[in-house]
Amino acid sequence: MFSYFTVVAANAALPAVIEKYKHLQKQKEEVQKLEAQLNSMPLNLTDYVTVKQQLNSAVTKFYQAVEDLEGTGVVLKSLEEGLLDFPSKRFDEEVWLCWKEGETEIKFWHEKDVGFMGRKPLSVSDESLV
Repeated sequence: MFSYFTVVAANAALPAVIEKYKHLQKQKEEVQKLEAQLNSMPLNLTDYVTVKQQLNSAVTKFYQAVEDLEGTGVVLKSLEEGLLDFPSKRFDEEVWLCWKEGETEIKFWHEKDVGFMGRKPLSVSDESLV
């Protein structure tokens, strides 16, 4: 179910979100490992089919991990760059609370149609985020 995050709620959810994000990264690494194995060495048909089935399973688990992460209410913007957005509101405007891998709390936001480069620091005194 969709809901907007307050800064407090986003920060409260962040530890579980980060855990799910890290799990997603591991799933991606497994997919990449199996793709490399499938493409880099000559395999007999038996080995090829086995690795291909493992790859299919890994891809399924990867997308299940994406669903699990986004099931928390966040939106995965870039796995490669480590960007997640939490839907929020600033006054009556829909905005994103922005998290980048390595950050320990939500400290930035940006407009709905602006990406990471448009991030602005949260300021309790002059910003009103729901």
